[in-house]
Amino acid sequence: MLQRIRDRSHGWVAKTIVGFIVVTFAFFGVESIIGAFTASSDDVATVNGDTISRQAVETEVQRAIRSGQVAPEQEREARNQIINQMIDSRLLDQYAEEGGLHMSDAQLDQLIVSIPDFQDDKGRFDADLFRNRLASAGYSPTSFRQQLSSDTLRQQLTDGFAASAFVLPGEEERLSQLQRQTRTFRYATLSSADLDAPVTVSEDELKAWYDSHQDNYRRPAQVKLAYVLLDQNELASGGDISEDTLKAEYAAKRADAPREIAHIMVEKGDDDAAARAKLEGARDALANGEDFAKVAAEVSEDSSTAEDGGELGVITRGIFGEDFDDAAFALDEGQVSDIVDTGDSLHLIKVTGLDIAPFEDMRDELLTQARQAASRDTFNEKAQQLKDESFAADDLASVAEDLDLPLKKTDWVAQENDDELLSEPGVMAAAFGDEVLEEGYNSDVIELDDSRRLVLRVLEQRPATTLALDEVKQQVQREAKADKTSKALEALAEKRLETLRQGGSLEGIDWQQADDVSRQASTQLPQSLVKQAFTLAHPQDGQPVYGKASLSGGIALIALTEIGEAEPGEMDQFLSRLATRLRAQAAVTGLQESLRERAEIERN
Repeated sequence: MLQRIRDRSHGWVAKTIVGFIVVTFAFFGVESIIGAFTASSDDVATVNGDTISRQAVETEVQRAIRSGQVAPEQEREARNQIINQMIDSRLLDQYAEEGGLHMSDAQLDQLIVSIPDFQDDKGRFDADLFRNRLASAGYSPTSFRQQLSSDTLRQQLTDGFAASAFVLPGEEERLSQLQRQTRTFRYATLSSADLDAPVTVSEDELKAWYDSHQDNYRRPAQVKLAYVLLDQNELASGGDISEDTLKAEYAAKRADAPREIAHIMVEKGDDDAAARAKLEGARDALANGEDFAKVAAEVSEDSSTAEDGGELGVITRGIFGEDFDDAAFALDEGQVSDIVDTGDSLHLIKVTGLDIAPFEDMRDELLTQARQAASRDTFNEKAQQLKDESFAADDLASVAEDLDLPLKKTDWVAQENDDELLSEPGVMAAAFGDEVLEEGYNSDVIELDDSRRLVLRVLEQRPATTLALDEVKQQVQREAKADKTSKALEALAEKRLETLRQGGSLEGIDWQQADDVSRQASTQLPQSLVKQAFTLAHPQDGQPVYGKASLSGGIALIALTEIGEAEPGEMDQFLSRLATRLRAQAAVTGLQESLRERAEIERN
């Protein structure tokens, strides 16, 4: 029973958001999910007047590196690609806005609370879980909402293209064959150990790398902050709450908990007395020990539920009307109501289950809630005191002392950061606002949520700058060496491939065999290796076709020896959907190209 309750808590919206994420990955890459667009005076591009900040780009680059999507030595190439992706996404955002597509705050709320990753084990949205998971992924709630809104609007666009796309049967069959194709090949990995000599980087090369990669070593504008945090949960951490108070609160929650309901219904029609007599007979049968489901099957005139024992599912107040609700919510689990008159029909109602944990399991939660309620007046008084004193004070130390709260300080932090508290909505916007940053005032009281208030003050500030070589020398050396190593391996790979293509052989190469590798099959092979193997031409006259693939920390030589062609067959649903989406993707790409041609884009 409870499982059905949980199942029903995951509606179409949850399924929609999961589907949207999958399609968004397919159309725009992972950056469309994890990127956060922010504004700064230090911009890398302007798209029809909208800016893309350098910090936003760097955030994207670092996330891609940390997630393993981009190798550190490919950072420069990835940065340019990410900028282009951000420009395309911004163009689509503008196109969607011009077309009247819009996400309201209420729609965003509905999407967010329906995402399973933000729900507890009962399928209910958990605000703490929401904040914690966003923080671990480098998001603030505000940046996540902005990104979710943009992604959802772009999804509406792509859904429109997908809905209008069609694929010819011949195209479907060809795609099916390509998707089911297999490849057999040998591969050998080259690493820095295969080079004739270890790679070294001279001081001149170090300086040249630093000069040509200044974007890698930008430090955003930063501040040091002092802040005072008023948290009702800390005020409520003590205090005696009686067991009777907790049990009374539990009883109130239990009385209003969602219920799983079954009923026996009789239509009143023109003969109220006959209908009532029929239901009284059912009630008597129940009183004599008859099974409720059996009586419902025999007596109930609700054709949609009678055969299922009268089960209506889970209800909350307000679904079936006041009379029905009053009767249902007056019952405990297993109890049956007296006859309930809802106007056109009569009912016997049985509560078959309650969606509420036992008292002992909820005791800690009830205790916290009771203490919070008891501390509300104190919290409100202190919140007003915080507002009054921080407005008038020339510092925060005296405010903290008067409220008996700790004065906390930060190290250097940027507007975009991973700190759970500082990434709360409004915090860094206040820190970098003119009154706080330039005028040196305390911030207004920031309402983080119903139970937390924060006031901050800037202690020190420093502008965005490019760090001197001496400050980042180790990083520069690491990146320059990785780039030089990569180029040396590329040259070595090309030399060995040329030998192989001329019919020669290579001494000391440890070839690994990979048989009948498919595009979809789970494999231990690096995806870049598999992807590259499927780009090579068909072997001719029994001779391998050679190629190479970049790997994390090295490069692989590939010798493609055989292609396994799929037999013509019926197109399965997945491939059919894929074909349609590929058509839609082509349409989206065409739209992006058109938007680029008409847009005013400036790269800095």
